[in-house]
Amino acid sequence: MTRELLTGNAAAAWGARLAEVDYVPVYPITPQTEVIETLAQWTSSGELKARLVTMDSEHSMLTAAGAAAATGARVFTASSSQGLVYGFEMLYTIAGWRVPLVLLNVSRALSAPITLEPDHNDVLAARDCGFLQIHAESCQEVLDSVLMAYRLAEQRDVQLPIIVNLDGFYLSFTREPVEVPCVDAVREFLPARKPLHGFSASHALAQGVAVLGGTGYSFFKYQMQRAAEAALAVHDAVTGEFCHHFGRCYGAVEGFRLDDADWVIVMSNSFSTVGKEEVIRLRAEGEKVGLLRLRLIRPFPSQEIEWLLGGRRGVAVIDQNISVGKGGILFGEVASALRARTAPPLLSFIGGLGGRRFRGREFDLVMSALHAAENTGGSSEPTLLYSEAEYVQVMDMLRVAHRLPDTHQA
Repeated sequence: MTRELLTGNAAAAWGARLAEVDYVPVYPITPQTEVIETLAQWTSSGELKARLVTMDSEHSMLTAAGAAAATGARVFTASSSQGLVYGFEMLYTIAGWRVPLVLLNVSRALSAPITLEPDHNDVLAARDCGFLQIHAESCQEVLDSVLMAYRLAEQRDVQLPIIVNLDGFYLSFTREPVEVPCVDAVREFLPARKPLHGFSASHALAQGVAVLGGTGYSFFKYQMQRAAEAALAVHDAVTGEFCHHFGRCYGAVEGFRLDDADWVIVMSNSFSTVGKEEVIRLRAEGEKVGLLRLRLIRPFPSQEIEWLLGGRRGVAVIDQNISVGKGGILFGEVASALRARTAPPLLSFIGGLGGRRFRGREFDLVMSALHAAENTGGSSEPTLLYSEAEYVQVMDMLRVAHRLPDTHQA
């Protein structure tokens, strides 16, 4: 094992290298490009004995990834933002083929307007396609999650592809100390892939066949649902083994200062570190508050979330995404996990869109709303975390600079 300063992108590349992947179809897009540049350098030098091929689009990249995985190869690929949604059709197809592979998504907000910084609308748009999803908070967790994703995806009871998500810029280009395990230790945890089925010249096999009538199609989807449900227990076993081998332990969710917390803030990804710092500050000011970080988004660990949140005085979900016309995506997911008999007042907040930094005063607003909701109950109406004065100031500046019509200030 070595300890290195790595960006989140480099940590992801190390995960693919240590997994000894066979095939890497790629297409560049900011802020993911460093991942494939690193892998290209290693394949060129012979440090990674894989075939790396630059495709002509994200759609063809994902098509190639799924086809290669169907032959039994261990496949890694990566995308971001507009690239992910450009290849969206193939996400459903690959998952329907039941081929295990790992797709790294470096989250970046979707245009328009265009931005290079992160929120989670890109990856959460894919939550229904059949890919499982693991969301990382740190560079170390990125590397570890890639390794665990292969072990999880390739299990007999699962056989589904997995997205590992990290935030663009805030994590992709942030250097943190990362423990890089030796390849022999990884081989003990993650042996070579032994496909349950795969195309070959001597073995006839149908994949993605047409099913006439709804009954056959339904049963294919039922199988995928059962596999995703099984992945919850398999995930616990895989993370337990990973902890035994490498000493780093992960759950489907992570609790921070939850033991005696009356109030809980729910977040995900790298901005959870900001939330933890705010929890420490609010604790020092006398607030008994904790944080629950969502790590496994698909399958969604509803029972564990209900157990951890039930009976609290109030829960606030901070979404770094927005379903326009509805509100926060993860708020609805958390709400569905809480049964009426145990459900605390539940509030929805939206912040950090397009990489906007969270402010301490926004967490003060969250706490004020939680205290008020204890008597009035929760609300599904989202609160947008910004001040009206700041909003007017910024929109006035943009209107002048870019000649925006007045409708942008409505």
